[in-house]
Amino acid sequence: MDFIPIKVECRSGYKADEYPRCFYRGTRMFDITAIIDRWYQGDANPEWPAADYFKVRVTGGSEFIIRHERETDRWFLMKPQETSVSFSNN
Repeated sequence: MDFIPIKVECRSGYKADEYPRCFYRGTRMFDITAIIDRWYQGDANPEWPAADYFKVRVTGGSEFIIRHERETDRWFLMKPQETSVSFSNN
């Protein structure tokens, strides 16, 4: 799996960065309309740091998987294999 670094705006409730509200790829914003699924990856394997994963639907209906690495507080987008969504900065 390839992941692309992204900027994410989150809703914070009882904890910081509780869940993502939107993400940016370059200058393009993707508004998250639904969280379809979410799961946690433990830190048993040092090659894969502890992370929260979210399968999200954005305005327009496209679905993406994004990952939040807890230790570094960095967000990543799973690179789509084939998609009609363009990630250009134009």
